[in-house]
Amino acid sequence: MEIQRAGFVGLGLMGAPMAVNLVQKGWTVTAWNRSPGALEDFRRIGGSAAGGVEQLRDEPVIAFMLPDLAYIEDAAVGLLASWQAAPPAAGTAVVVMSSVSPTAVKAFGQKVQEASSGNAVVLDAPVSGGTKGAIEGTLAIMAGADDEADFRRLQPFFEAMGTTVRLLGPLGAGSLAKACNQLVVGTTTAALAEAAELAERSGVDVAALYEVLSGGLAGSRVLEQVGPRIARKDYAPTGPAKFMHKDLSFVVESADAAGSAVPMARAGVELYAELKRQGLGDQDLAVVRQTISNLSRTGAVRATEGTHS
Repeated sequence: MEIQRAGFVGLGLMGAPMAVNLVQKGWTVTAWNRSPGALEDFRRIGGSAAGGVEQLRDEPVIAFMLPDLAYIEDAAVGLLASWQAAPPAAGTAVVVMSSVSPTAVKAFGQKVQEASSGNAVVLDAPVSGGTKGAIEGTLAIMAGADDEADFRRLQPFFEAMGTTVRLLGPLGAGSLAKACNQLVVGTTTAALAEAAELAERSGVDVAALYEVLSGGLAGSRVLEQVGPRIARKDYAPTGPAKFMHKDLSFVVESADAAGSAVPMARAGVELYAELKRQGLGDQDLAVVRQTISNLSRTGAVRATEGTHS
């Protein structure tokens, strides 16, 4: 983009460092966030604050990093109303960087197009890499765009926040790629948690087990980054575990539409639903180990009850 100016909506655990990286790469960024504290922090590093999302209407690119599409649609109500009254400049880009439904984001794209008289386009560009990747500017960014030219125009924007940036296909393709990413991350984390509980209950040191696993075929980035937290039972949030239930539900939704079997995703949906039922959803993804531990205790009680019946 010739003008390195952007609006950014959502300064949470991921959004804040992403917006900071834009500023540090020379972008002029105006942000909006529901809680004012994050906006004050953002101003201190050289960003600007908007009083409402509608005040971002004239930015050439507006990124949304909120928990789900429902939050984005709610935040964008004033923006779209403003565009209905006076359309934005042609080529305005709305970038959905959250993990959202691949199907629903297409409907959102149609809504934005209609509200802007065709002048604004939606791209979905969810990210992977966690808070570490967001802070270091090394995120993987999976994009979907109906027109490849829109993606190419936004590459400098994406490359200010990530090192692996790919166009996967039309609008919705980025979200499908992120759903596939979460299928691997969610089920791998669950498998590591199961292995940890099995090992510990069998008298095997979990840290030693993980060290051996990392040197073999079971080694992975998930083991490298999430494994130490699982081993230490450190569940301080780097991102709420409850979102994995949402993300795996998108996998199932997409698989149903494509006619593809996803038994691991379906099992994952049930496991992370149980995690939420246990009240653990706001803790780190590694807390799936506690979910499995709780299930193990329940199973032990049932086995005991069966012995005495």
